[in-house]
Amino acid sequence: MFDVERWQEIFETIGKNKLRTFLTGLSVASGIFILVILLGFSTGIQKGVKTQFAQDAESRVNVWTGVTTKEYAGLNPGRRIQMHNSDLENVDQKFGEAIEHQTGLYNIWGGLVNYGNETGNYRIEGANYGQQFIENAGLSAGRFLTQKDEEEGVKVAIIGQKVKNDLFKTEQAVGATIKIMGINFLVAGVFTDPGGEREESRIFIPLSTAQRVFNAGDKLRSMAFTVKMSDNFDEAVALSAAVSQGIEDEIKSRYQISPDDRSAVRVRYNLEEAQKIYSLIDTIRMVFWFVGIGTIIAGVVGVSNIMLIIVKERTKEIGVRKALGALPSSIIGMILQESIFITAIAGFLGLFLGVGLLELIGPQIDSDFIKFPQVDFVTAMSTVIILIVAGALAGYIPARRAANIRPIEALRDE
Repeated sequence: MFDVERWQEIFETIGKNKLRTFLTGLSVASGIFILVILLGFSTGIQKGVKTQFAQDAESRVNVWTGVTTKEYAGLNPGRRIQMHNSDLENVDQKFGEAIEHQTGLYNIWGGLVNYGNETGNYRIEGANYGQQFIENAGLSAGRFLTQKDEEEGVKVAIIGQKVKNDLFKTEQAVGATIKIMGINFLVAGVFTDPGGEREESRIFIPLSTAQRVFNAGDKLRSMAFTVKMSDNFDEAVALSAAVSQGIEDEIKSRYQISPDDRSAVRVRYNLEEAQKIYSLIDTIRMVFWFVGIGTIIAGVVGVSNIMLIIVKERTKEIGVRKALGALPSSIIGMILQESIFITAIAGFLGLFLGVGLLELIGPQIDSDFIKFPQVDFVTAMSTVIILIVAGALAGYIPARRAANIRPIEALRDE
C-alpha cells in the first residue's frame, strides 16, 4: 500500500542531507554509467567481429598447398604440391555427407579487363557454382554461376559491384561483353559481398573455362567447402575440425607428405577462428561486468554508510515507534524503502546517461572490429535488477540494526 507519510519522511531526510545524498548517489550513478558504457562497447566488438566473419560462410573450410619441408617416404623436401580436379572429387566422395557446398579454385591475380574505353586489373577466379554460398555473395543484377556453365565450359563472367562501377559506370552490365586478358566473356551477373570493395574487385568465371583458357589443364590453386551447420555451436566446431583434419590427412596421403609437415598442406576453418574470437569476447565481457559491478559495489557501500548514519541519527525516533507498537518488519521496510529509492534514482540516472551517450556516439563508431556499440533490452533489464538488489543490500544491514534497537535504550540516546 502507498504510504504518503513514509514518503514524506524519506524526502525530508534527503532534504536535510542534500550534499551527502548527492555524493552517495553520484557514486552509484557512476557505477551504472561505467557498466553500461563497457557493456555497450563489448556489444560493438561482438558486432564488428561477426561482420568480419560474415564476409565468408561461417562454416567455410579453405585448403591450400605449398612446398614440402620434410623428407618423407624416400622423397626429398622442396617438392611443390599441386592439387587437381580429382582431389576435389575425392574429398566429395569421402566427406560428402558432412559437406554442404564445395568449389575448386583457379585464380589469376591482376588480370587485365577491358570494356569499351575502360580498363582495370582485377582478380579472376575460376570457380564452381557453390562459390556463391561459400562467399556469402549476393546479387544486384543477373545471376551467379550455374552447374550448366561448369559442364559446358561457357565464357560467362560474374563481376563484382566495384568492377561494374569501374567499367560500366551507370550503364547496364548484364548482357554486355568484356575482355578478360583479351578473351571475350559475357557478363551474366553482378555480385555483392559483405567484405566490401576488396571482395567486390573480383570476377568469377566457370572453373572449367578458366582451366581451359589459361592453359591450366586440371590444376587447382585451392579448394573451399562449407560444412553442414548444427544448431549446437560446439558440435559444428567439432564437425568442422574433423572434416578439416580428414581433408588434410587425405591430401597428405595422396601426395606422400609427412603428417607433421605444416607447410605442404594448409587447412583453415572459420569456425575455429570464430570459437577463439567469441571466447575472447566472452572473457572481455566478463571483465567489463566485473569492473562495472565493482564500481557499483563501491557506490552501494556508500549508500549503506549513509543509511547507517541515518539510523544513528533517528535512533530516538525509531525507539518511539517501537514503544508505540511498531513491528520490526515495518522498521526494516522503512529503511529498505529509503535505501532502494536513493539507489534506484541514482542508478536510473546513470543508466539513462549511459544509454543516451551510446545512442549519440554509437552510429559514428564503425571500424573493422567495433560497430555501433549499444545496450540491448536484456542488458538494460539486467542493470535494473542489479539496481534493485544493490539498493536492498545497501539498506539491509542498517535496517536490521534499526529493527534490533531496544525502545528503552533508544529513548535514553542523546
